[in-house]
Amino acid sequence: MIVCDVLIVGGGPAGASCAWMLRRAGVEVVVWDRRTFPRDKICAGWITPQVFEELEIDPGAYMAKGLTLQPINGFSIGWMGDTGTTIRYGRQVSSSIRRCEFDNFLLQRSGAQLHLGEPVRSLRRLNGQWLLNDLLRAKVVVGAGGHFCPVAQLLGAQLGSGEPIVAAQESEFELSPEQRMQCNVEPEVPEIFFTRDLKGYGWVVRKGSYVNIGLGRQDTRQLGEHVAQFVAFLEQHGKIPLGLPAKFCGHPYLLYGEARRPLLDDAALVIGDAAGLAYARSGEGIRPAVESGLLAAQTILEADGRYSRNHLAAYEQRMVDRFGPRQAKLGIADVLPGWAAGAVARRLFRNARFVRHVVLDRWFLHAQQKALAVNPSCRTPGEGDERHRLAAIG
Repeated sequence: MIVCDVLIVGGGPAGASCAWMLRRAGVEVVVWDRRTFPRDKICAGWITPQVFEELEIDPGAYMAKGLTLQPINGFSIGWMGDTGTTIRYGRQVSSSIRRCEFDNFLLQRSGAQLHLGEPVRSLRRLNGQWLLNDLLRAKVVVGAGGHFCPVAQLLGAQLGSGEPIVAAQESEFELSPEQRMQCNVEPEVPEIFFTRDLKGYGWVVRKGSYVNIGLGRQDTRQLGEHVAQFVAFLEQHGKIPLGLPAKFCGHPYLLYGEARRPLLDDAALVIGDAAGLAYARSGEGIRPAVESGLLAAQTILEADGRYSRNHLAAYEQRMVDRFGPRQAKLGIADVLPGWAAGAVARRLFRNARFVRHVVLDRWFLHAQQKALAVNPSCRTPGEGDERHRLAAIG
């Protein structure tokens, strides 16, 4: 029988970040994932400098390991089928990573005991502890298993029952030297194209010798047709070479304001996509996943062995303080008829000031929000330099 303090179900960025912080405080942690790592995880994969700061990752040291870290100095934002508005910041504002590399890096550095390649067959409470697959006992369980997380389901998540999912299809592949010459998307400037009905957007992102293309929509009907039309548009305009053997992978996720999933219960917390935390405007989920993992770890540490719902309630309040109350945010398409919303959006996407300060700074980069501050009392004594002695939350 394996015995630990905290069981984390899911080894993605949310689970790995939570495990990393708990292990630094000396907590015995097991990360359990049905997949082995490194594993394919197709994702546009841009992350902001705040994520590196929160996880205390030196970008130079990351690249020194031979891992992909493509600087992003700007974006091109457009309307599907139209010329985009290109914003150049003159400095690095984000980075592109390959999730197969990034997720494995975070998991391996977490210091947790890893049990990979085995699904959760059973999970139940027994004598005040969690029992997983009749093989492992833990005092606390953290659900970090993505949209279909078994812990989230156990706490009451109703998959496919009225959840307003965003559905995405993506593909990532390596370009040959000849194909790179035929791809006119700048590695430092990813391109984003909003759909005409404003129900989603497509993207093309260069990552060194790799390129990632995809499209996500809140209206999931005929998603495959939308993706095919987008690929044809990219080929027609030389964004990607003709005839790439792109195999698209689909995945669903929930936007923070529209998700109604429980965040906690007795001796249980839910983080990342399992909790439905993707940013409302951009759908980006890596930073919310990382931050929710750190907030969950802080809450567990402060609970100091008392894991009732009441003692873990601080996590829910911290989530509200960080991400705001769970309420859907209205967009142009929600308040104007389709023809009018399209006309307004097209005009706005041609306005460089709107694109930079609203679409990019506020929606995609969240530049106004500083890196998450973590209570120093949750760190191992003497660890970290003055730059990382951050103020307490809440």
